[in-house]
Amino acid sequence: MVKTVDGSVGEGGGQVLRYAVSTSALLGEELRVYNIRAKRNPRGLRPQHIAAIRAVAETCGTSVDGLGIGSSKIFLRRGRPRAGRYLFDTGTAGSTSLVLQSLLPVICFADGECVVEVRGGTNNPLAPPIDYIQRVVLPALTKMGVRAELELVRRGFYPRGQGVVKVKTWPVRRLRPLVAVEASLEEVEVFAYSCNLPDHIVARMANTAYELLRKAGIRELRVETEALGRADPKNAADPGAGIMIVAKLDNGLSMGFDALGEKGVPAEEVARNAVREALDQLAAGAPIDKHLADQLVIWMALADGESVIRATALTTHTSTGIAVVGELTGARFEVSETGGRGAVIRCRGIGFSRET
Repeated sequence: MVKTVDGSVGEGGGQVLRYAVSTSALLGEELRVYNIRAKRNPRGLRPQHIAAIRAVAETCGTSVDGLGIGSSKIFLRRGRPRAGRYLFDTGTAGSTSLVLQSLLPVICFADGECVVEVRGGTNNPLAPPIDYIQRVVLPALTKMGVRAELELVRRGFYPRGQGVVKVKTWPVRRLRPLVAVEASLEEVEVFAYSCNLPDHIVARMANTAYELLRKAGIRELRVETEALGRADPKNAADPGAGIMIVAKLDNGLSMGFDALGEKGVPAEEVARNAVREALDQLAAGAPIDKHLADQLVIWMALADGESVIRATALTTHTSTGIAVVGELTGARFEVSETGGRGAVIRCRGIGFSRET
């Protein structure tokens, strides 16, 4: 049976495609997607989407029709995740994080260890930085039974990318459900980073964030900086900078808030943007930030039992993911918004296993 997905559903962007491809590949079903990125400009496939689809297809030993820049439809043939060593390159500064969003659920259910290298952009606008995947997403997935390690080998910024990320996964039989409704803040980490820029950039970002968070009443603060130069093997090909604020909770989870540097934007303003986002979301008192909720949708659907999370807000990305993944898997989602306290998302997972 061929599953068909309208790529214009919900927010009508790449999220529909990523979730549809991952879900169908895991379930061993053929998939047809049309109207791909119908609500984006330009429409159709971009290099990072092609890299993500190819990655899923290769690790499942299958093939895809319709891959090409601007293509509005694809057909993914049936396959199953396989252990092995893989290399995928966006060929641009396309987001390695978004490639991993499609790929991680698939390789975690492979029949053995997977070692994957993904090349492209590691810190991109409109995509989670790879630091977020490493510091926020993976700890949450670990609580669900995922065994994965991520190494940032080299940063990559626009326009050339050329960043390198290595991921190793061990097979998961079944996922545990995740329950995260209440939690208390234990510590906040400020991480400011740069490549090919004067060291004072990261110092200004870090100091501004520290002072603003202290002023907001946060006392348990830790600061980390990374200013990479030409001699450092982790240094990017192009200049770039950013800051990430990680809120560590007493339930073992973390929340993440970031801002990427832009040409002409002072380092202090970059830090203020990240702090503003952090304080706005922390005010909801929810233990799941709005972008983590988006990342967790497919994992909740696959889990064995009922997951319940409270997110700081319900984004269109998350609601679109729920619609697509719920339809493809049969997992039952319920969403209730609680005003200033965020949104509660319940999911009765399908108990997927490698033997399914």
